[in-house]
Amino acid sequence: MFPKINALINTLNIKTITKERQAILQPLIDFIKTKHNTNQNIRLNFICTHNSRRSHLSQVWAQVMSYYFQIENVYCYSGGTEATALFPMVAETLMNSGFTIETLSEGENPVYAIKYSENEHPIIGFSKTYDAVFNPKSEFAAIMTCSSADAGCPFISGAEKRISITFDDPKAFDNTPLQKEKYNERSIQVATELYYVFSQIK
Repeated sequence: MFPKINALINTLNIKTITKERQAILQPLIDFIKTKHNTNQNIRLNFICTHNSRRSHLSQVWAQVMSYYFQIENVYCYSGGTEATALFPMVAETLMNSGFTIETLSEGENPVYAIKYSENEHPIIGFSKTYDAVFNPKSEFAAIMTCSSADAGCPFISGAEKRISITFDDPKAFDNTPLQKEKYNERSIQVATELYYVFSQIK
């Protein structure tokens, strides 16, 4: 893992996670544990309305934490109820955290290769619907990362389990002096909670 990401992970404090929030995270822990203990593939599809911010942060940090805790056969995805674009501030936030990001294609919906380790396959980041061909069709957990997608999408075809773990949208701070700080704050929250989740597996 890249040293800067590893150093950031070492600063995360799971004591900041409330008992209420731990209870919200427990179904995801249970899903991963069950799959891990029976040597099955663990497919996690993080879903938000636009697949532009919170779902990408969750996908990336879940993949990183599975690697950090050496939980094998974890495959992380993200999707939306509609496709837009990965918001540039998300990419910038991840780069500031130590990821290397290469733009594979330009356009209205750019495709990025997001790397957290020299020898691991990059995470491919771009906006897509949750049922796009890039995502699994069955045997996955659908993790709803925003309340509007959770409410507006009552049925996720093919999902083995549906789990609601919603985060506040940093979009509220777009084009304000607090934008950079709030995106980083949300990224750290996602990273901390997923650190906690994967720390419970072994």
